[in-house]
Amino acid sequence: MPANILVVEDEPAIQELLALNLEHAGHHVLRARDAEHAAELVRHALPDLILLDWMLPGQSGATFARSLRQDDRTKQVPIIMLTARGQEQDKVNGLEAGADDYVTKPFSPKELLARIKAVLRRRAPELTDEPIEISGLRLDPATHRVTGRGAQVELGPTEFRLLHFLMAHPERVHSRAHVLDQVWGDHVFVEERTVDVHIRRLRKALEPTGHDRLIETVRGSGYRLAAN
Repeated sequence: MPANILVVEDEPAIQELLALNLEHAGHHVLRARDAEHAAELVRHALPDLILLDWMLPGQSGATFARSLRQDDRTKQVPIIMLTARGQEQDKVNGLEAGADDYVTKPFSPKELLARIKAVLRRRAPELTDEPIEISGLRLDPATHRVTGRGAQVELGPTEFRLLHFLMAHPERVHSRAHVLDQVWGDHVFVEERTVDVHIRRLRKALEPTGHDRLIETVRGSGYRLAAN
């Protein structure tokens, strides 16, 4: 599934190469040449993943990564560090700064895309094309189909994204604000009660197969999808 990826790289040729390969793979790319510009883009809208060069003009990539991890709004954004530093201690330092993975230059575009897919699968499974099945309810992002015990379930686009997010994070309680950020995007300003409306629609669509019971309301907290 396409992801919004922020590339923070000060060398124009490398930035262009990264962007072209990511766009060819179907991703949407944002570009920044330093941490200050990257921070501005992140304030406007959270990316799904950040490719972050270690050596940047001004604030280093490692320092920027630490600042992202210390902010509640950005601490869950996956980060892959790009660097020419190949020593083991350098890799340890990058991971300790908050990176989810570490890729040493030069690297092949194929390897980088595989690393991106792996990180998204771990940190943001709703952004991958991997089918998910829970208690006979199956969601396939690639075909945009949902079935319940073999029967087709018809969902609108928002309900599909909502179900995908909940199924990708089973047993976790999500506040309305968090659901809005993850499903609608944190740059979209809508009422938190909008989530309640779409949860009701989703439950109604899942009633015929009995899977509406999987979506639980946690009083005072939000919603959770039960894994069984």
